[in-house]
Amino acid sequence: MTISKRAAWLLAILLSFSLIAAACGDDDDADAGDSTTTAAPDDGGDSGDSGDSGDSGDAGGDITGFVNISGSSTVEPISARVAELFEDVEPGVEVTVNGPGTSAGFREFCPGNTDINDASRQIKDSEIAEGNDGGPCVDNVELRVAFDGIAIMVNPSNPLECVSFADLYALSGPESEGNTWEDAGAFATELGSTTTGFPSGEVEVIAPGTESGTYGSYIEIVLEGLSEERAEAGDYTPQVDENGDDILIRTDYAGQPDDNVIIDGIAGTDTAFGWVGFAFAAQAGDAVKVLEVLNEETGECVAPSLETIADGSYPVSRSLYIYVNTAKAAESEALVSYVDFYLNGAYPDAVVNAFDEGVGYVALPDDLLAETRAAWDAAKG
Repeated sequence: MTISKRAAWLLAILLSFSLIAAACGDDDDADAGDSTTTAAPDDGGDSGDSGDSGDSGDAGGDITGFVNISGSSTVEPISARVAELFEDVEPGVEVTVNGPGTSAGFREFCPGNTDINDASRQIKDSEIAEGNDGGPCVDNVELRVAFDGIAIMVNPSNPLECVSFADLYALSGPESEGNTWEDAGAFATELGSTTTGFPSGEVEVIAPGTESGTYGSYIEIVLEGLSEERAEAGDYTPQVDENGDDILIRTDYAGQPDDNVIIDGIAGTDTAFGWVGFAFAAQAGDAVKVLEVLNEETGECVAPSLETIADGSYPVSRSLYIYVNTAKAAESEALVSYVDFYLNGAYPDAVVNAFDEGVGYVALPDDLLAETRAAWDAAKG
């Protein structure tokens, strides 16, 4: 699958990233070539230091084989960047990376059809128990690899600048089907919002669908709490899906699996509203307006940035993962070498430069990267 990884650098993100880089100190050489990158902001450590692991991830160049990766379109650029760097180290290993969505990826991964599943959420209990044609998912190891935020977007003509979770529920929650922007503003006020400046017109939701991990993460972070609170209070009765689970999001829009299609749709529709991973929104520049989100603990509106996602002040943030089939790892030197390189030689270059130089995601701080490396070391034996 071909993805856009060399988009124009955005001045605003460059300034943000420069501040973070200044706070993080010296960079490490993150790949086998000449690329030098900056680790994510944390407690001052350098999360790109492959010296934290006994295995540097620098393979010897004589391995052959195949690595098949599917899953999240959000994590896809990271895994693809690793594959690009890995080709210079192990040219005999062919790595394919596809991004049909986290859920769609698990449907391939759990029966053993792929080696790695990229995921923008953790695997569900139902996928663990019944992900393999009704049987349990293949044995695997969960490896957290980065942080990302979900960017809330509207058309640039929209006057809104900051929204609360109540506003987002009024726009996209299960009680919001068929509403207008005026309806959403009135409903948000009922929910306790003080936001003003809602535009007029029908709300055109252009956003990820059920196959996307971003879809599930958005529900879990933004909608689930208020939806369950209102249901328990008897304010509304949730509908249920075919599995008997409560539907916690409006269903009157056609979900899109491609983040770039979502961005293009919002850019071209005055009354549009939607969300994608922060890195994709940052890549879009002024084509869309990325809204600030109210941090209810501090009472401040916070824009998504590398810094606010890393420190958790941006309310709609999440972890990104890869899941590795451990049985295949035990049999495939190519797979082990690729994951070793992912977590060592290519880290954090592949994370912070997933799209272009400095345009990407937030690398893990030292302690969390050490946990990920330890989990992988234990899993591969």
